[in-house]
Amino acid sequence: MCFMRSDINTGAAECRNTPGAVLVDVREPDEFKSGHIPGAANLPLSQIGKAGFDRDTPLFVCCLRGTRSIRAVSELRRMGYTKVRSIGGITRYRGPVER
Repeated sequence: MCFMRSDINTGAAECRNTPGAVLVDVREPDEFKSGHIPGAANLPLSQIGKAGFDRDTPLFVCCLRGTRSIRAVSELRRMGYTKVRSIGGITRYRGPVER
């Protein structure tokens, strides 16, 4: 699995097609409620240290524009997560959203 930043549309599709993967949206709860990718888990960047996923779970991380997801990936890697990747910001997402 490549762990470089990618297009959010491609990344969301890869997440859906990766067994056991979790899509993590690191925006704050009010931002998340305003519209998020269906099935995404909300774990704000401010609480990333509380991530409780198995360290080998494939994590696809998004935010609003991509900056926070890159920071979250850095922190998750520091915490020992091995399959984590930023897929960018939801502002470029072209699929359905949940509110």
